[in-house]
Amino acid sequence: MAVRPVITVGDSRLRQRSREVERITPEVQQLIDDMIETMHASDGIGLAAVQVGELRQIIVVEVPQDDEVPGSGERYVVINPEILRASQDKEVGLEGCLSVPGYVGDVERSVSVFVRGLDRRGQKQRLRLNGFLARVFQHEIDHTRGVLYIDRLVAPDRIWRVKEGTEESVEKEGALPDAESPAPATGV
Repeated sequence: MAVRPVITVGDSRLRQRSREVERITPEVQQLIDDMIETMHASDGIGLAAVQVGELRQIIVVEVPQDDEVPGSGERYVVINPEILRASQDKEVGLEGCLSVPGYVGDVERSVSVFVRGLDRRGQKQRLRLNGFLARVFQHEIDHTRGVLYIDRLVAPDRIWRVKEGTEESVEKEGALPDAESPAPATGV
């Protein structure tokens, strides 16, 4: 396994639609392992292949164990992920992203989603996801479509600067830390 560099806003690959994975080869398995290693090394909770420069429809998600977050503590690998259904019930929450360092913003997402795709062995899987885990999956699946969370802000002034490297922990906590300025950021 290897830690790969995470590409950031300004890299045109983040705006491209990722390609479907047709065969699960040893190269795809290595990419998945590298993505997991990169996500852990970056203190992330989710990562899409495009974020390490690979335009393939692969996401990995691993939310640290939390008794209040159903599905946390599990590692998810989904190849060719697709949201089949999303609830009409929506909720606004803070999101951060390893590819948008130093910022978090308010994004409205469905409270629950039903996702299908393949696991890393190529077996079909269907996942019913709720709450925070549903939010993370929607965020990562957006990456495979060339969409960033900053495209989905509830309003242009609902983005804040935070200490770089804390974006996803702020997202998990769901509130801005007291030490960070709530003043809207510019220039993202």
